[in-house]
Amino acid sequence: MVSKSYQLLPQRDLTAPRTPGLFAHTGSLTQRSLHKGLSFDYIPNVSENDFTDTSQGWISWICNLIVILLVYIFTFITFPITGWFALKTVPNYQRIVVFRLGRVCPPKGPGIVLVLPLIDQWQKVDLRTRAFNIPPCQVNTRDGGVLLVGADIQFRIWSPVLSVVSVQDLNASTRMTAHNALIHSMAKKTVREIESERVKLGEYLGVDINEMTQPWGLEVDRVELTLGSLLKAPEGGFSGPLIMPPSVPGLEGLTGPIQQLAMHFLSHSSSSKPQEEDSVTLMDELSSVPQIVVNTPRSAEELFDRVKPLLSETLVHQVRACFQFDIRSEDGQHHSYYVDLRTGSGAAGAGSLFQEPDVTLSMSESDLLAMFQGRLQTFSAYTSGRLKIEGDIKTAIKLEELIKLLKN
Repeated sequence: MVSKSYQLLPQRDLTAPRTPGLFAHTGSLTQRSLHKGLSFDYIPNVSENDFTDTSQGWISWICNLIVILLVYIFTFITFPITGWFALKTVPNYQRIVVFRLGRVCPPKGPGIVLVLPLIDQWQKVDLRTRAFNIPPCQVNTRDGGVLLVGADIQFRIWSPVLSVVSVQDLNASTRMTAHNALIHSMAKKTVREIESERVKLGEYLGVDINEMTQPWGLEVDRVELTLGSLLKAPEGGFSGPLIMPPSVPGLEGLTGPIQQLAMHFLSHSSSSKPQEEDSVTLMDELSSVPQIVVNTPRSAEELFDRVKPLLSETLVHQVRACFQFDIRSEDGQHHSYYVDLRTGSGAAGAGSLFQEPDVTLSMSESDLLAMFQGRLQTFSAYTSGRLKIEGDIKTAIKLEELIKLLKN
């Protein structure tokens, strides 16, 4: 038997300073000392534009040179034909990463780029800013509360070569990294801190994500947190009322009481009669106040049958919109209904409209019945995620006029 002592590969230098994302020196990402002994020797030194491969011997270098020279000669001799395949037009917002005989070359573009046939493999990389959102997920805060928190993230690629050679699926890896960073960072905060320091926490989250994604050639430009409903109150309770502003299109720039006040007036803009009790609190759940409903409809078909006698020219003049409903029943089947309040005396029933609807509403059958019975407000259902609206939200809120007639 052969007796040989095995030694561990050198690990990364833990004394090296960590890179805090956008505020880090990019040269620290390409220090060769960080990759010695690991499986990252194929990553070039991007900061110094050094794409040499030290593992290539002189025999391999000579063979590569001969093959490349022959391909160049063949390309120029047959240029009128090979020009259609060898010349690529690269726009100003893209770069081409070329692998020549398996070894990466400096990025090419913009303009006309020569790609050698047979020996070059190339891949386009888009440098424009892109965005994705993290759906609201449950976060267990430090004070024992459970909160729905999501994020809107904008990012761009600053190094085309690193984005290709460092990670296999850049989009999936970035989404997973951002999702994990969001959960871990929000778990260290209380509900009050998340609500009051939403903008600052978004900036800190961007720095944390950059620390992990910048070696991939990706940089996060902006992170904006979106706060959903509070599923479980903190164990210690609050000293004052908690304001949880959800992400609403057109109100992202407002925070705290201002945003909540704007949402209140927006949700009541279609109501012509003043409410007896005015409240600024956004209700996410079904109202706990019992209401007397006579002959409550048990299905969506029965509900729309009761809507038909309520249609009139006066209601059409107030609303002037067509609504398409995509209702999901308890057994998982989808049914379509419509309410046409655009012309004449209006119409309602099962099926689809012959014309393009102004608003399409998707929800469950139980939420539909609760909304038309007054136990669930249209705006509250939308902000809590129980109602999906395709179209203008202000037009969708006009449906409250029909709901008021059905309640009376």
